[in-house]
Amino acid sequence: MSRIIRAKSSQLDDVSKSIIEELQHDGRKSYAEIGKAVGLSEAAVRQRVQKLTESGVMQVVAVTDPMQLGFYRQAMIGIRCGGDTREIADQIAELMAVDYVVLTAGSFDILVEVVCENDEDLITLLNEKIRTLPGVTSTETFVYLRLHKQFYNWGTR
Repeated sequence: MSRIIRAKSSQLDDVSKSIIEELQHDGRKSYAEIGKAVGLSEAAVRQRVQKLTESGVMQVVAVTDPMQLGFYRQAMIGIRCGGDTREIADQIAELMAVDYVVLTAGSFDILVEVVCENDEDLITLLNEKIRTLPGVTSTETFVYLRLHKQFYNWGTR
């Protein structure tokens, strides 16, 4: 089953927002260091981080450069569909090469980011996995030439 990320209606207090911002700046920062910055004990920070991750408000992950790991082809695929786009998005989200799926309004119904080892893997993914899904009517692929900017530190509101 795919994991659907939805906007959270719960409000975060200023301390939780500060913890998130500290981790956005440096995801390896210790709970003790974060505690000093936000005015909490190490144990209290650990508990809040656990609650924030378990509730789906945030993830703490290592962001890698796919090319340095042997994945030489990244692309965004715009997909036009007939039928229930949520069902199609769920099926696409299960594909190993897919790292990002969003339902959209506009020229495409779904946008999908993929990371493949090479062009042949991308062609196989398109022809055998995505275009063959019931409800997919067309695709347009935008091959990445170079990653120019990728940051996840937009802060909190």
